[in-house]
Amino acid sequence: MALHVPKAPGVSQMLKEGARYFSGLDEAVYRNISACKQFAETVRTAYGPNGMNKMIINEQEKLFVTSDAATIIRELDVEHPAAKLMILASQMQEQEIGDGTNFVIIFSGALLEGGEDLLRMGLTSSEIVDGYELALEKALEILPTLTCYEIKDYRNEAEVEKGIKTSIMSKQYGNEDFLAKLIAKACVSILPEKTTFNVDNVRVCKIVGSGMHNSEVVQGMVFKRLVEGDVTKKSQAKIAVYTCAVDAMQTETKGTVLIKTADELMNFSRGEENLLEEQIKALAESGVDVIVAGAKFGDMAVHYINKYKMMAVRLRSKFDVRRLCKAVGATALPRLTPPTREELGYADDVFVNELGDTSVVIFRIDGRESRIATIVIRGSTDNYMDDIERAIDDGVNTFKIITRDGRFVPGAGATEIELARQITSYGEMQPGLEQYAVKKFATALQTFAKTLAQNTGVKANEVISKLFAAHEEGKKNYGFDIDGEGAAIKDVVEAGIIDLYLTKFWGMKYALNATNTILKVDQIIMAKRAGGPKPPSGGPKPPSGGAGDDDE
Repeated sequence: MALHVPKAPGVSQMLKEGARYFSGLDEAVYRNISACKQFAETVRTAYGPNGMNKMIINEQEKLFVTSDAATIIRELDVEHPAAKLMILASQMQEQEIGDGTNFVIIFSGALLEGGEDLLRMGLTSSEIVDGYELALEKALEILPTLTCYEIKDYRNEAEVEKGIKTSIMSKQYGNEDFLAKLIAKACVSILPEKTTFNVDNVRVCKIVGSGMHNSEVVQGMVFKRLVEGDVTKKSQAKIAVYTCAVDAMQTETKGTVLIKTADELMNFSRGEENLLEEQIKALAESGVDVIVAGAKFGDMAVHYINKYKMMAVRLRSKFDVRRLCKAVGATALPRLTPPTREELGYADDVFVNELGDTSVVIFRIDGRESRIATIVIRGSTDNYMDDIERAIDDGVNTFKIITRDGRFVPGAGATEIELARQITSYGEMQPGLEQYAVKKFATALQTFAKTLAQNTGVKANEVISKLFAAHEEGKKNYGFDIDGEGAAIKDVVEAGIIDLYLTKFWGMKYALNATNTILKVDQIIMAKRAGGPKPPSGGPKPPSGGAGDDDE
């Protein structure tokens, strides 16, 4: 009979063997704060135009070189539960605004750092949380008063350029003017009259070769494909789109055909060919110039398409088929039947072009009725073009927010310093212990100007003191000057460095929600993991002496 060993009294007595339990300030709260601070420190050096790049190799061994916080957190498989809460907050910011993910993580990390100091001073978590809530309420009350610019007419390309330039600057410093022009042109050209702007309607096509300044906007869609037949250009083309294969029809049920003579065999093959020719001929007679299919084109079908001088394009992705239907105004048909006039799409030009050594098929729709625009990016390497694509993505998302709320606040740390100045004086007026948390909130806001200075290689304290002195004099729009010598400051609104009001609004909200959730945790209880040992990351190895040893 086995000897029963009693478990130690306490929480571990209730849980399965292998479960872990942490409680109290040292074990739970400080551990969580430490993990979040380290994570915030990682992405903090990537903040701003002079932010450093991170080299990330994900679990599929794909390489990313980027300073974009959204990409960094998406490709890093973070396991720590508290750090995951910060990541969830920044992902919410990505979904809501499409930019400012780094803002959320850095601000949350700075608030937690301030919270740790207050906990060591003897304040309780609830007092800190209450103080932070008070400070946020005050910050959101002050923020609208700092608005320095507003875009009323978002169909004006020059105004839109000014608005989206800053969000591109943080990823592609030096190329912001050129990229802002491209993005503004693409977004404004497809802006619908009544419905809201859809980010998915601005496509990006990356083609290796040439330089970034050879990038262009195409009204319509661009696919890295070759045509199936001989015809490579059609103007004022009527387009039929099919989701099925363009080939001899396969019957749904199997049948057996008994052929006795050579004539019967000839007639049988000829009948199949004639049927296919009739189908293609019917398409030509209905006015179709271009056939687009989501599946393969048979050799015989391509022969008849060439015979009737039509163009054939195959798209591998069903999403591309849907987008093309939207762009040209066609209806995707599931069977190879002649389309009606309503089901046909229209493009001004469909042609094959060679960019570098890459062949592309371009569906161009001139005029105001274009529903999709494609930005063709040129560049020397895939990693470089990926980074430009992320900058374009930020610019397009900024345009989407401009259509909702066109207000802007000063960038380059000016808004944060002004908020910090006003919240510090507000904190001194608070009677209770919350005043310490309110002041820490203001200190956390200074982190952004500090980070911009540190990433540029300038003494942060000197920049902060100069900014506070300027803001005390009423120069609310003064922020850090990245191009200046040493700890230089300037009027950032005149320089055109402006941030979206909603980015700051939601960024502070999400960061504080994550911070307060982490500060309210006082126990961590981890159940025993299910299942056996994890497989090695290199994948399963062949057994010794098996097929894997043949080539030795």
